[in-house]
Amino acid sequence: MLSPKKTKFRKQHRGRMKGNACKGNTIAFGEYALQTLEPGWITSRQIEATRRTITRYVKRGGKLWIRIFPDKPVTARPAETRMGSGKGAPEYWVAVIKPGHILFEISGVPQEIAKQAMKLAAYKLPVDTKFITKNIIK
Repeated sequence: MLSPKKTKFRKQHRGRMKGNACKGNTIAFGEYALQTLEPGWITSRQIEATRRTITRYVKRGGKLWIRIFPDKPVTARPAETRMGSGKGAPEYWVAVIKPGHILFEISGVPQEIAKQAMKLAAYKLPVDTKFITKNIIK
């Protein structure tokens, strides 16, 4: 699963997710993409499950780009512990996404296969998404 090799600080604040994505909101590498419609956190496990679903459906054909990376640590306290005694230890990593952010891109497969693969992948994610295509002018 994805996680940073090294970070400057072990723990982070939760933060806010207001506004739309200004970066990473256009298709840069592939022909088809999965774009988010709402803000949220996507864990490294969900990213890996989605990646496996897409690669399995396209039978390892085409090229897949993952446009998000989980770089935010989420801490958790052990169950049934008393109040106080500080912040918990980092448990897992999340990618913070805003509406309009491109999550996955794919190329080298027909549009119908790409659309179905992205539809199956969207079931693995905790946010609403839509399938978009690159406007190729010929």
